[in-house]
Parts: sequence; structure tokens; C-alpha cells
Amino acid sequence: MGANQCKPGVCTSDRRMDGKVIIVTGANSGLGLETAKDLVGRGAILVMACRNRESTLQAESIIRSVTPAGEIHIMDLDLGDLDSVHRFARDFLEKFNRLDVLINNAGIFLPPDQRKLTKDGFEMHMGVNYWGHFLLTHLLLDRIKATPNSRIVIVASVLAWMGSINFDNMDVENGWKPKKPSLLYSHSKLANMYHAQALYQKLKGSGVNVYTLCPGFVNTGLMRYTKDEWNSCQMCCLSPIVKMIARTPEKGAQTAINCAVSEDLDEVEFGFFQNCKLSDMKPVATDSLIRDRLWDYTMDRLKLSDDRNKLADTSQGDNLAYTDIE
Repeated sequence: MGANQCKPGVCTSDRRMDGKVIIVTGANSGLGLETAKDLVGRGAILVMACRNRESTLQAESIIRSVTPAGEIHIMDLDLGDLDSVHRFARDFLEKFNRLDVLINNAGIFLPPDQRKLTKDGFEMHMGVNYWGHFLLTHLLLDRIKATPNSRIVIVASVLAWMGSINFDNMDVENGWKPKKPSLLYSHSKLANMYHAQALYQKLKGSGVNVYTLCPGFVNTGLMRYTKDEWNSCQMCCLSPIVKMIARTPEKGAQTAINCAVSEDLDEVEFGFFQNCKLSDMKPVATDSLIRDRLWDYTMDRLKLSDDRNKLADTSQGDNLAYTDIE
């Protein structure tokens, strides 16, 4: 079911989401903001899960300029800090008795020559894009399962096709190829795809649908570091091209919105989506042995027990905390 990669899809569903509780991570900018704006317009109860409260308040104002009476809750979430993820989940579970849709959208893309670690010692891209979201999903899973016809939406990227899962070098402590600008990001997006597939395998028949997607080439804040690497000549030549071929955040958000609301997907338990259409994953992202091993590796490294409301201390010292996230 290959999707046309050149023509952006549009969510054509007019389904209302009144009373449905939806979490969008990274809802303060880019794809997350456009997704949040649409969902509030459909009557959803939106939880903006973001690290930067100031920018989130600004984003809330943007949403309210379109839907003044929308129900919006701002909750602090730093995906690069497992303690923050744990606090967010605890506070959410105390406040809400349902979770209809969890949209794991937030992402980070650092300069290719930089290796930074999260507070807990994970390589930054994997720490924020994968580990933080894995933990968040795990801690909220019982509430998701208890909510009828719920969905988990994981924003990935076809850049995952260039990634790999190296269990002996998960934090690239043994080196990486800094001349490949998106390599570390690609690893994390591949892990996102495997996370979605593992969730699907474990949630079959539970009433929880799981989707992962590529939003396409979108001109968002994630592009900032790529542009920083360009010299003046490259900037002059390439910036207009990027503006011509890159999607706006509004267009890029269409597939995530579609996965969250479309009635056409009510009976579709799992899928990878591009341009609002089911698409095929490449073999690099469909190895069941890697899928299962990554799940077990992640559960073990996060020291997660069967009690999803408890998390053992996984701190590894005073490492750098990340500074940029969508």
C-alpha cells in the first residue's frame, strides 16, 4: 500500500472529539501545535505536554485565537528527564480518568557533530525521541487500555530507513559517523517504529489501535541545526529550495490528525502512514527479532516492573540536559 510521497495527504474526517482526552507531546510548536489546534477545534480536551512553559503558554494563546472556548491543560513534561516523565504520568493519572489518544510527537535533532546525553545518561536523540516516549506510554498504558476505542500515535520518519539498532552502541559511546547529519536522529526514529510494532503485538484485541507515521519533509524547528551547518552560499541557494519543497507544519500535521480521529481507522489495529494513507515499511524496520529484543532491552534498562506506576532510579550522574525540543 505505497503512498504517493510527493503529494501531501489531507485529513478529510469531520469527526468531532468532544469529551475525548488527548495528550500531544511537543504541542507548543511545529507539527504538535498544528495537531493540537485541530483537535481542540473538534472539541477534544487537550493536554499540552511540553518542556518549555513559556512557549507553551504562547502556543495556547494561538489555539485560543481560533477556538476560544477550548478546554486546554498545560502540563510540564521533559522527555529528557525520566523523573519528569514519571511526575507527568502520576499527575495526569490523578487528574484524568480516561486517555483516548496519546500522540507521541515531540522530537529533537541536534547538530551531527555533537554527542550529548540526557540527565539519565542516554544519547540525546534516543533519550528524548525514544526512551522518554517509551516510558511515558508504558506508565499511561493501563489508562489507555481502560478507555474504549483508544489510540496511540507515534510520529516517526522515513529517515528511519537510514538508521539501525546497535545494542552494543546505543548511546554511541563507541563512536558514530558525524558527517551523516541525520544518523542519530534516524536511529531514534527507527526505534519509534519498532516501539509501535511491539505495542501492537502486545495490545492486539484490547481495543487500543496503534499507528506510526511519517509527516513528510516539514519546515519546522527541527531544521534549525541543518541550516546552521550551511555556509552563506549554501544558505542563499538552498533556503528557497527548502521553502518550495518542504511542507508547512499545517500540512505536515495532517497524517497525525488523521491517525488520531479518522473513523475509517476504527477497525484498523495497526499501520504505518504517509500522506494520510497506509504505507509499507522497509525491511530495516520490520525485523521481529530486533523488535522483541529492543522491547526487552528497553524494559530492562528502564528497570520497569509489572507495576507501571513505579520506576526504579535510573540516574547515571550529572550529565548534560538537552536544550532544544519541538
